Formats: sequence, C-alpha cells, structure tokens
Amino acid sequence: MIATLTMKPKGEKPGKNIAFKPVGQFEETRFEKIHNVIFDDSNEASIKVAQEIAALIRKKQEANKTCVLGLATGSSPIRVYEELVRMHKEEGLSFSNVVTFNLDEYLPMDSDNRQSYWYFMHEHLFNHIDIPRENIHIPDGTVASEFVIDYCLAYERAIKQFGGLDFQLLGIGRTGHVGFNEPGSHYNSGTRVITLDHITRVDAAPAFLGIDNVPRKAITMGIATVMKAKRIVLLGWGQNKADIIKKTVEGVVSSQVPATYLQGHKNCTFVLDTGAGTELTRNKTPWLVDESLEWTESLTAKAIVWLCGETGKSILSLTDKDYNDNGMSGLLAAQDSYDLNIKMFNRLQHTITGWPGGKPNADDTSRPERAEPAKKKVIIFSPHPDDDVISMGGTFDRLVEQGHEVHIAYQTSGNIAVSDTDALRYAEISRDISPSEEAETIIDAIKNKKESSFDTLEVRRLKGNIRRGESFAATRYLGLPDENVHFLDLPFYETGTIKKNNLSEADIQIVMDMITEVQPHQVYAAGDLADPHGTHKVCLDAVFAAMKRLKSEPFMDDCWLWLYRGAWHEWDVNEIEMAVPMSPSQVLKKRNAIFAHQSQKDGVMFQGDDSREFWMRAEERNKDTAARYRALGLSDYAAMEAFVRHKFD
Repeated sequence: MIATLTMKPKGEKPGKNIAFKPVGQFEETRFEKIHNVIFDDSNEASIKVAQEIAALIRKKQEANKTCVLGLATGSSPIRVYEELVRMHKEEGLSFSNVVTFNLDEYLPMDSDNRQSYWYFMHEHLFNHIDIPRENIHIPDGTVASEFVIDYCLAYERAIKQFGGLDFQLLGIGRTGHVGFNEPGSHYNSGTRVITLDHITRVDAAPAFLGIDNVPRKAITMGIATVMKAKRIVLLGWGQNKADIIKKTVEGVVSSQVPATYLQGHKNCTFVLDTGAGTELTRNKTPWLVDESLEWTESLTAKAIVWLCGETGKSILSLTDKDYNDNGMSGLLAAQDSYDLNIKMFNRLQHTITGWPGGKPNADDTSRPERAEPAKKKVIIFSPHPDDDVISMGGTFDRLVEQGHEVHIAYQTSGNIAVSDTDALRYAEISRDISPSEEAETIIDAIKNKKESSFDTLEVRRLKGNIRRGESFAATRYLGLPDENVHFLDLPFYETGTIKKNNLSEADIQIVMDMITEVQPHQVYAAGDLADPHGTHKVCLDAVFAAMKRLKSEPFMDDCWLWLYRGAWHEWDVNEIEMAVPMSPSQVLKKRNAIFAHQSQKDGVMFQGDDSREFWMRAEERNKDTAARYRALGLSDYAAMEAFVRHKFD
C-alpha cells in the first residue's frame, strides 16, 4: 500500500508552505533519509494513521483477503487505537478479517499483569472490537527458557503463514530501538529474546513504580521481521523524542541506532508532532536548506541566536561575512548586519525584568509586563505539587515579595509519585503517635501490595496528604498565606494508576471556577510537555480550555497567560518573552523551597530522561539560560527563569 499521509504543514512554519513528498521522495534537502510528515499535534496525526489502517482493512475486505497488522505498545499508539475503536463502534469498521502480531513482550511477564503488553492491547483495543480471539498474536511472556528459541521460531513461521505483515506500526525509544531491538541489534535479526538497555528500563520505570521492578529481558520481533512489512509507520511524539528522530532520519545507518535500518525500507513514513520534529535540519536551521525563505521576525530571531552559537560571537559582534558564510545571505537583502544586530539585541534586552508582575510607576513600553495595576492578582497553576518551585520558584518569590496577591493552584494530588516506602514510614509514625484502625489498614495494604496491584483509596489519600504537607512547607517558606494555596485534585488524575483519564468537563469546570474566583491579571501555567507521564499536557489543556471559555468575561480583557518550563526542557532564547534574573541568594532560596518536597528528592519515581534530582536540573538550566544571555552580549546574572506569553486567537 502506498502511503496516504501527505498534508500541508499548519501554522507558521519556516520555509515554503508546500505539500510533503510521497513515500520514497524526501523533502528537498541533503539531510533526510526517511520520509516523514509533521503534524501540529499528535491527536490529529493519530487520527490520520488510524484512517490509513482502516482504509487498508476495508480494501482487504473488499478483496476477501486477510489484513495482517503488526502492532506496537507504549503511549505513542494509544490515540490510534482509540480512533480505531471509535470507527468500529460508530462507523461499522469490522476487524473480522484482521490478524495481528504484536512486536514484543516483557520476559517474564504474566498476561494478567497490568504492565504486560497483553493487558495493554486488550485494554486499549482488542476488548472493544470484533477481532476473532484466535487472530490475536502477542509474544508469551511466560514461556520457559528451555522452550523460548522454539517459541520465537514458531512466531516467525506464523507471520509467514499469513503472508507477512501488511502494515507495521512502530514507536521509537530513546536508544533508537524499535520493538525491543536495542543498540547492537543486527539487520538480519529475527524474533528472539533480548536483554533490555538500561535507558529503556529507566524509561519504563514509572509504569513499574521503580526500575527495580522492570524486567531485564523481553521477547521481540527482529529487525529483519519488521523490515519485511509491506508498509511501516513510525510514531514520534514530543520534544523528548526529537534528538533520536534526528539521528534516525538524518544519521548514518548503524546498529547503535537500530531505527536507522528503516532508511532502507521503500514504504516507510515517520509521523511526528511538532515537538518530535524540532531537531530536523529543515525545522531547526531551515536557512541551511532553503535559500528562498520568508524571513519572519521569529525566524530571524532564531537564526541570529543560532549564528551567535556557531560563531562564538555576541550579537553586536556579528558581521556581514558571518551571515553570508552560514546560509543567511537572504537576511542581508533587506537590511545590513548592523541593523539586524541592534534589533535583536534590543529585543532580548527588553525581555529581562526583575519585576515579573510589572514595575510600578515605570514606562512599560519596552517591558514584558504592564506597570498597572501595580498590585496584580496572580494564579500559578502547578500540574504537580512541586512544579511551581521547580520551574518558577524565583519568580514566585519575586511576585510575593513585590506585594502581588499570589495564588498557587496545584492541579493534581501527585499521589502516584510517592513511594510505598515513604508512605509506610508516614503511616507507621501516625500509628505510633495515635494508634488507629485506619493506620493499621494502610500499613497492611502497603506491606501486602503486589507488584501489579493498585493502591487502595486510603493509601492514595495518605500519599496525597504527604504531598500537600510538603507543598505547604514550600509555600510558607516563600511567605505565601495558607489560604492562597489551592488543591484542585482534578478528576482525570485520580485513577490510582499511571494511566490517566482523558480531560473531562469536570476538570475544565474546576479550573474555570478557580479563575473566576480570583479574576487574575496574570496566569502562569506549565508549558513543559516532556514529562514522562503526560500530566503536564492535560493540565495545560485544562487551562487553555478554561480561559477560552471565559474569554468573554470582562476581567479576562486584562488577564495575561505566561507559560513556564524548567523541569525537563527550557525555552530557546529566541522564544523567551520574559526573563526573570535571580541573584545567588535567590538561587539558594529556590533550592531550599524545592527541598521542602522531600518525597521527591532522593530516588524520584518519574524522572524522565534526566537522572539528576529536580533541584539540580532546574538550577543548572536557570544558570544555563543566564549564560546564554551573557554569551549573546547581554547582562551577566547568576541565573534566569524564562517565560513565553500565550495569546489566544
């Protein structure tokens, strides 16, 4: 089947607004070696992929043939499966002619374990469609070691007996693995047992509530098995996949990045969202690809910051030759380097402010925030009960010190991030202070908890209270009154499991009520979407939806939304619209506020792809932002927190 995934990129994109080339024809760059399509968001992209799969199923049905699908697990394909289920229930899409083969399974792993891929596939797809049970093939995680080689060979034979895979859906890991084909996997490898890379196990650790619980081995289809599929679609979502996507699409074929083998497939498409495609050359440095660019203000800023990094020069030191030598001669057609440099220098200089709530009685024409009202009402939305101090603790402190009415709204309880060890310690202390039946019940529940079981309601409540107490410790340290601390406990989060519900009307209404009650002049929300369990994105969507619905309210005319980052990634310098400097003493004060969240300090359960503790990564990123400003020729500060203003259409 020839790919149908062609579209025009939406929004403001660097370069020409042209349709992507069909499979087998790449963008007109010397860099890309795999066909890829970038969508504005993963939801739209997932629907397109589901539509292609549905079209293939229907085409096979019309020809009275079996449709053989290779399926993947993990977070990437979930929305694809949801859309296939919707089409089955609402549009009559039948799976009666479909045979499936899953890529992999942990070893050992019982099928009824909630972390098994058998459980995953049935929960997200198979339990909701009419596929014959005998047509489902998932590697058996309970097969005995003495039989595993024969089992893997039989799995290969079964695929061949059905005529091979018509369509293979893939995700990609940070090691570049597809399936569980880790670095070192051979091009000719077939279905086999493999030892999992440490990075793969780290990425899986949140679902298993700790890396010690992640199996060390798995059964996986091989590279050769995947490459024999007639059509391959790989899904890549989020900025945390951007580096490996670049290596795979633009790098050399190497066993150290197994996904690069896909460069040799003639009908393969990478379906990406904007975040996953950010490091591709045509997106990161499009002036190296297309000399006829439309030089917008944002693209010009991006290019000049990049040029400073390439040349090691400050902005005001750049010359015409620097621009010409680095593919940016088009910029000089309208204005010379001196004018470009001055404009960019002034733009960045005007982002710096020690008054995040606006400086009273000052000219605010070149400042990021308004001078009036002098005392603003502020809501800081924090997805978890520590994102406020991790990502904007210095700015939080400034806003309080400068007399603004600051409210902190913790959107979720954060209870799943408290370890059983911590919860048990608190429960035992509570019992020793005041013996009670509830304390004994909690202690028994934790001690008797099985690896794959959920926390009881009582244990979840205790874990949530632990994080509430830590939050009060941090906000009190920064001088915020207790009555200005709000715990929203959004329902989407309160499932007791890693898997969360979709954003609901109830979630949006709670956020709307919060905004309506305070009627703020400023709202801060987390724009860092790379957290390993997706909570930040749902929380941001809730804020977006609430503010859009409240747009007609009079108080919203004077309400600005600022997005912060910091836990996983920082804004690029050219994106920053407000940079709040911190002195060494403020850096230390922010660190101490983060330390108040003791359950998140040592052995964090949801660490993402950064092994440092949260205070370390936040502090180093703040220092790095200041260093970047300094290298560009701007003021020298110990650290900086950065923000981007979001404007609604």
